[in-house]
Amino acid sequence: MSPARHRKTSPALRAGAATAAIGAATLAYAAGIEPTRWTLRTAELPVLSRDARPLRVLHISDLHMLPGHTSKQRWVASLAELEPDLVVNTGDNLSHPAAVPAVLRALGPLLGVPGLFIFGSNDYFGPKPKNPARYLFERGENRKLIHGPPLPWQDLRAAFIEHGWLDLTHVRTTITVAGQKLAVAGVDDPHLHYDRYSAIAGRPDASAALRLGITHSPEPRVLDPFASDGYDLVLAGHTHGGQLRVPGLGALVTNCELDRSRARGTSRWSADMWLHVSAGLGTSPFAPVRFACPPEASLLTLVPRGSTPAAKTGGSRFNAGIGVR
Repeated sequence: MSPARHRKTSPALRAGAATAAIGAATLAYAAGIEPTRWTLRTAELPVLSRDARPLRVLHISDLHMLPGHTSKQRWVASLAELEPDLVVNTGDNLSHPAAVPAVLRALGPLLGVPGLFIFGSNDYFGPKPKNPARYLFERGENRKLIHGPPLPWQDLRAAFIEHGWLDLTHVRTTITVAGQKLAVAGVDDPHLHYDRYSAIAGRPDASAALRLGITHSPEPRVLDPFASDGYDLVLAGHTHGGQLRVPGLGALVTNCELDRSRARGTSRWSADMWLHVSAGLGTSPFAPVRFACPPEASLLTLVPRGSTPAAKTGGSRFNAGIGVR
């Protein structure tokens, strides 16, 4: 090769090498660092009746636990130090048939706190390898659901109930938390089309300090009737916050019919109802990467309506004074 030709092509070679290096570094970060960058998201939401006392709700979702996830187990267990009034678990706890003991080790210190739970698809069925690109091109109603092997969700349910947590699968009831009456309701997983909102339809107790709904996948077909029935707040998971987010653009997908702008955090769903979507604490073992979307639990401080401007809600902070390892 002549010196002139070498000088002409070397900038392109250098640019290609730089691009490859950046890509490798990004992949290394997304696979090796961010999936264990445990995060506590905090928000203050004005959803209680005007004479109610503030409530602290810890929202946990999408653990996708494997038996060897010891760092995750320790961090989740340490959340008990936050002393929440209520724990809400919106599903997808499991990713392995032998993961029930690991989930209970993680949640053990929280099982003495009043708790509500429902299940998601990865409580009922194990994950299977999939082509992740299909989520970029297929609309939710056209996606073919791929079920893995059955998981021992009955064992996990029995353990939660034994410790006093309430299964809200197609249940509408009232409970007392921190001396205040809450009207609560939940549906089975909309991602699997297991939801039957008709089983819980109707207006919740108007005298309750809070009217709370929970669902695994935040499908609009479920959120709309919750809003119509007069719920103040709905908690959901499933989206993983997009899992791979583009800085400045946000989530590329939600894996459901929810719009991308609501893939994680708090938003208004209607004039009177708030929605909080957790980005979750795990991933499928077949796609163990996150980028610009660290794994999270959420501590929601609920305050009376009218006491907090909406502009001050939301936000996140990392590690929150709780040990990462």
